[in-house]
Amino acid sequence: MNRNFVRSNNKSETDFSQSHCCDNPFIESRDGNEICINCGLIFERTFVGNERRAYTVEEIQTRRRTEPRWRDFGPRTMLPNTKTDSKGKSIGAKEQALFSRLSKIQNSLISSIERNFWEAKPKLKMLTSKLNVPEYISETAWKIYSIVAKKKLTMGRSINGFIAGSLYAAIRVHDFPRLLDEVCEASLTPRRTVHRSLAMIIREVLPELKLRYQPITAECLVFRFGNELNLPIQIQKIAINMLKDASKNGLQRTGKDPKGLAAACIYIAAKNGSIRKTQSKVADIAKITEVTLRSRAKQIKNKLR
Repeated sequence: MNRNFVRSNNKSETDFSQSHCCDNPFIESRDGNEICINCGLIFERTFVGNERRAYTVEEIQTRRRTEPRWRDFGPRTMLPNTKTDSKGKSIGAKEQALFSRLSKIQNSLISSIERNFWEAKPKLKMLTSKLNVPEYISETAWKIYSIVAKKKLTMGRSINGFIAGSLYAAIRVHDFPRLLDEVCEASLTPRRTVHRSLAMIIREVLPELKLRYQPITAECLVFRFGNELNLPIQIQKIAINMLKDASKNGLQRTGKDPKGLAAACIYIAAKNGSIRKTQSKVADIAKITEVTLRSRAKQIKNKLR
C-alpha cells in the first residue's frame, strides 16, 4: 500500500492535466483526494498504509501510533509531567520546572464541569457499548446528562446513578426495548440510586429539553422476549392479539409490571402453538419469578373466556 502511495506521488502534474479538467489546472492533495482547485475535479483518492510489525520493546515504542484524542469540551493540549520530550530526548531542570508550572496553571483553569465531563463521558460510552444501544440514543443521553451537570444536580450524589438514569431516560424517550434492570446491572449501580436520579431527570431536565418520557409497554416487550426465545413471528403476533383482547375485556394493567404481562402472553401463545417453553426459561428471560408468571397467565386466561 505504501509503495503505491510513493508511486502516486511521483506522478507529475502533466499526467493530471491530460484529463483536461480545465484550461489552468492546479492540483492539490486535500483530505486524501487529488483535486483541481480551479474546477474542483477529483482525479483519484490516495490511501496511506504504513503498518509494520514490531517484535521488540524498542520497535514497539518507536512504531507506536500516537493519534490525537479530540474532545467536545475542555482544553485539547495536555501537559504531562515527564522528563522527556516527544522525541525521547531528556528535558533540562529549567524546562521541567517550566512545564510543571504550566501544567499546574492549566489544571487550575479547568472548571469543575469539565472534570465532571471527563469522568462521565467514558462511563457513558462504556455503558452504551455494554447494552448495544444505538448512537442516537447515546447522543440524547449525553445531552440529558450535560443539562444535569450544568444544573449541578450531581453535587453530593452519584455520577454513575445519573449516567444510568440519563441513558434509561433516553431509552424511554425513543421507546427502545431495554429494561431498567439491565441498565442497573450493566452500570453496577443499585436500582434505588438509579430510581432517585431518574426521578430528578424526569422532573427537572426533560421538560427543559421538551422530551416526553414514554413508559415501557407490554406490547414492546412481547417481540423482544419472543426473539430471545426463538419463537416464530406468528406466535408473537398471537401473543400481541391475546394481550389486546384481554385488555378490551377488562384486564387491569395499572400497577402491574409489563414484563409479567408480556411473558404470560408469550407463554400461553407458545403453549397453544405446541411449542414447549418451560416456565423457568420464560421467567428467566423476562427477569420475573415463576409465581408472577403463573399469576399473570391465570388473569389473562380468565379475561379471554
